[in-house]
Amino acid sequence: MAAVRAAVFGAAGFIGRHLVDHLEGQGWTVRAIARGDASWSGEDLGHVFYCAGLTADFRQRPYDAIAAHVSLAAEVLTTARFDSFLYASSTRVYSGGAEAVETARLSVDPSDPSDLYNLSKLTGEAACLASTNPAVRVARLSNVFGHDPGSDNFISAIVRDAVTTGRVALRSSPLSAKDYIAVEDVCLALPIIALGGGERLYNVASGRNTANGDVTDALASVTGCAIAYDPSAPTVAFSAISVARLRALGVEEGVSVIQAMPGLVARLTLEQGVAPD
Repeated sequence: MAAVRAAVFGAAGFIGRHLVDHLEGQGWTVRAIARGDASWSGEDLGHVFYCAGLTADFRQRPYDAIAAHVSLAAEVLTTARFDSFLYASSTRVYSGGAEAVETARLSVDPSDPSDLYNLSKLTGEAACLASTNPAVRVARLSNVFGHDPGSDNFISAIVRDAVTTGRVALRSSPLSAKDYIAVEDVCLALPIIALGGGERLYNVASGRNTANGDVTDALASVTGCAIAYDPSAPTVAFSAISVARLRALGVEEGVSVIQAMPGLVARLTLEQGVAPD
């Protein structure tokens, strides 16, 4: 029996490289496509996982964000041959909304530089959903965490500070809360959606919000680090993300960020060569 073929765009990124490893571990034949690689043009790509994009630096590189989130995705959609196409979007698009369900109407402000990310992701989504091919789908990923020591994303940054300095200073409220999902659980969900998703749009999330205070309590219990919060910081709490569609595919609840904390700390400690207390 021939192996299932896949092409992963953004294969050098955090999610992309984990997805490549996961698919290969499941016996897929995977083509890893990094930024600037145009050798895929004109080929049959099998199942496409579109993970290309910018996150933390999109404000400094707005046109690169648009190119990655919209232009290249549209090029692949209109010129490539594939069995399915799954576009990795973000649950950030629910910011400011009353509910985080796939059918919700969304609000963005093009004059707000922070909304460029949402606008470009939503345009990429629109390009996908404009296709009449039911195998073209969108996966909105929540805040993905995992071992990513060079990242400035919240979980990676505070684990790095705790391990390397013994102190974590936050400019946010301990009551602020959002949804986190482990990168390993994302990698389990995406192929299931690609091969069997009956909907065009899926939230890929844990379905539960975790407060900053609970995250830092777990971190302090593992590392003994000191935690400092800015008392004037506002509390930002997002709506719980609906995962009913994901659960209907048989994707079960994965590991929480609290449960994962000891492993994240242990791996970074070993990598950094930091002696335990």
